[in-house]
Amino acid sequence: MNTLNYILKVYESIISYYSIIYIIFYLILAILSWVAIKKYYKSKYFLLKEILVKSNHAIGVSIVAPAFNEETTIVYNVKSLLFQEYPKFEVVIVNDGSTDKTLEKLIDEFSLVKVDFFYLDKIPTQKVRGHYKSTNPIYTKLLVVDKENGKSKADASNAGINSAKYGLFLCTDVDCILRKDTISMLAKPFIENTDKVIATGAAIRISNSCEFKDGMLYKSHFPDNFFARFQELEYIRSFLFGRMAWSKINGLLLVSGGLGMFDKETVIEAGGYWHKSLGEDMELITRMRKLMHEKKEKFLIIYIPESLCWTEVPASMEIFMRQRVRWARGLIQTLYLHKNLVFNPKYGMTGLVILPYYIFFEFAVPILELLGLTVITIDLLFFDINYNFLFIASSFVYLFYITITLISVFLDQLIYKHYTGIKEVAILITMIFIEPVVFHPINVFASIKGYFHFFRQKEQSWGAQVRQGFNKPT
Repeated sequence: MNTLNYILKVYESIISYYSIIYIIFYLILAILSWVAIKKYYKSKYFLLKEILVKSNHAIGVSIVAPAFNEETTIVYNVKSLLFQEYPKFEVVIVNDGSTDKTLEKLIDEFSLVKVDFFYLDKIPTQKVRGHYKSTNPIYTKLLVVDKENGKSKADASNAGINSAKYGLFLCTDVDCILRKDTISMLAKPFIENTDKVIATGAAIRISNSCEFKDGMLYKSHFPDNFFARFQELEYIRSFLFGRMAWSKINGLLLVSGGLGMFDKETVIEAGGYWHKSLGEDMELITRMRKLMHEKKEKFLIIYIPESLCWTEVPASMEIFMRQRVRWARGLIQTLYLHKNLVFNPKYGMTGLVILPYYIFFEFAVPILELLGLTVITIDLLFFDINYNFLFIASSFVYLFYITITLISVFLDQLIYKHYTGIKEVAILITMIFIEPVVFHPINVFASIKGYFHFFRQKEQSWGAQVRQGFNKPT
């Protein structure tokens, strides 16, 4: 019993030091994020987006959007993507072997016909069955790629990249609604910087309960769904708070699969999206960083602190758990695949800072929280637990957690003013205090389940997407 007691004391000491380091890291990220946001808005008007929109020499951009069984919303979503205010772009929709009427609806609505298309398989994918273009001059920017199902978004995205004609491509989900200036905002960093920009990203917001008109955001609302409300907080915190900080030090390891613009040449050279990856967006960025380090070329991955995209998030426990289990598996899979980069000075910031951070402060946290709960249970059953210390420590962690979220929400509302009603802001703030004890444990459980599935090598495909569709103004 004395040995067990000693082990528990050692564990408690390790956790105490770990928590202090974790908090220090978060405070550093908070400062970096604030500095990056200030710098962005100071330099925002260096190159006006209006110049890009009106320029005859704009960089061409291909929007690549995979679709699998999206018959409910596919027509509306494609029209939304076609509404971009940019002089030189195309929309590449990849029908990934849908078993519903996704392709039929596209053909009927946009007057599509099968065309001869020079398709070069630079990134290997499942067989491409054909390419379709519209006979209606209004939809000349639309290209539909029909392929056999590859059981992953990655395979579909790669077919879209192979089919894209421009040097930059914007990868998004077909259910996403983009702000009309999304292309110009994401393309700006590629033009403004002297160092090679290989990817850009921007904030994504939740479309649940928002109102849309003619493929554009009409009115923003705080979600009325229980799960979506917590995810709104999570998105605000992670996109505005964390990613701006990593962007400031050129340390981004993740550009969301829902909204990211990439240098096509670099992506192809890196091998494209890996079709077996469960976190294809993070894994691709890791490989792109690795490639640039090996080539000894300076590069940038830039994040923009503006909401350019709205997407529907899971509104039920079942769908939410499936998504988060996949994310957790994708994280551990990527870290395992690229373990040779960790603490390797050859890979600079990626190997010495970014990957170690993800190992110790992203991957390890759910495991440590589970161990902590186990230790507390053992203490309660077999030892005299220090309730005062437990209360103080728990309160400190709780208050730190909600303080970080409150700051993120405050900055978001101060800069963007997405919610104009006092009631919605009040609900948002109330959810902040509930999140750590309701939503966070569910996330931890999903992560542990994802790790378990990874080690069991349990199969998981991207599967059918359940959509509720978009609300229209009444």
